[in-house]
Amino acid sequence: MPIPAETRALIIEAVRSAAKTEIRPRFRSLNAADVAQKSARDDLVTAADLAVEKALRTAFAGLMPDTPIVGEEGVAEDAAQLDLINKGGRVIVIDPIDGTWNFAQGMPTFGTMVSVIEDGETVFGLLYEPMLDDWVWAAKGDGTWSGTERLQLPPPGSFETLTALLGFYGMDLDQWAQVAALYPRFLRVSDSHASIMDYRLLSRGQAAFKLNRQLNVWDHAAGVLCLREAGGHAALLDGTPYAPSMRKGRLLTAQSEALWHELAAILRPIFASA
Repeated sequence: MPIPAETRALIIEAVRSAAKTEIRPRFRSLNAADVAQKSARDDLVTAADLAVEKALRTAFAGLMPDTPIVGEEGVAEDAAQLDLINKGGRVIVIDPIDGTWNFAQGMPTFGTMVSVIEDGETVFGLLYEPMLDDWVWAAKGDGTWSGTERLQLPPPGSFETLTALLGFYGMDLDQWAQVAALYPRFLRVSDSHASIMDYRLLSRGQAAFKLNRQLNVWDHAAGVLCLREAGGHAALLDGTPYAPSMRKGRLLTAQSEALWHELAAILRPIFASA
């Protein structure tokens, strides 16, 4: 069932309000007690993450009563919440601060991601950048939008004109070396270390492709919808189309389906044994 325009607008306003009260006042003002480590030294949670998720859970419970909510920080406490994605019906997914490490280091490359999943398919996605109070959103079948501008990706150019989003996370040394050898083929290679920033670049045509390993639903459901509705393509390296229920695999997102196939043919052999 489509999300009504009025509800979409209220979701956006709830995220903007949470950023105003919980994120911006804490940016570059965190103390040691406000930051904790989760699974690794660079996997952090801050007081802002927790406050934003709490605020959005309250707001969304009022907007869409009885709709289950899956939040990154809630899953950190109870991984069984992820099973809600596979049960059918409507689910709201929240990433309160994507790029928490960047946020905690005082770098303004982070944001809030929200998606609404209906029967296993993303029907609404929001990519919100708090420090600029700027957002990109998409609704299934209704395109990708930035303000009143509809985003439509142009055909990609040749490799030497492209910006690639590539990092080495989750690669062994041999894969690292093979991926690094590809760098000179592109105009620029970058990695923001925040899915939200990467998907904003991809949806605007400011980057041509991204290779991901982790498939946390809060990192990709909203961004993939924004990319697809703008004309891009997203699938695992084996060609399986991305779905929010996926938890394992290497996800390749690209400016067009043709570019995706060209890149997959190059990258697939590198990770054939992974």
